[in-house]
Amino acid sequence: MTEIEFNEMVKSHSGELKRHAMKFTNDVEDANDLVQDTLFKAIRYREKYQDGTNLKGWLFTIMRNTFINNYRHNTKTNTLIIKREEISSENLTFSATVNQAVGGFILTDINNALKQLPEHYRDPFVRYFEGYKYHEIAEDLEMPIGTVKTRIHMAREMLKKHLKTYSKENMNNING
Repeated sequence: MTEIEFNEMVKSHSGELKRHAMKFTNDVEDANDLVQDTLFKAIRYREKYQDGTNLKGWLFTIMRNTFINNYRHNTKTNTLIIKREEISSENLTFSATVNQAVGGFILTDINNALKQLPEHYRDPFVRYFEGYKYHEIAEDLEMPIGTVKTRIHMAREMLKKHLKTYSKENMNNING
């Protein structure tokens, strides 16, 4: 595939990427920036793309990683640059330290719960989470689409049990 063909294929996914970016950012301008960064990285690292693999899934992975890296960078920057007027008792209640600690515990718990899933449930679930469609997962894993849907559903149910602590009811009880 030529460079121009690759660029056109990448560009053809920009609408789907924008919709996916809105799920991350909840802001039109931030979503546009995230899509632009994703397209730039995809074209820049074209040689890392392997022909025959799912281009949309590859782009969604780049987007997710870009969002996470930007979030980490912005969190560090925002915690270092705080004006004196911005520090109030309300801001201190929800300080970055507490939020990062809680977020770290939650992320650790999620990763541990994912590791406890049997591989035949984890693989389809992770691929679905990364943006692959059921039929793409079925093709990649060489299994019927119904099996893929069932395994994703079962993985969700297992994760709900492992992460019950973070259910809305439990979080409302903790927060008072």
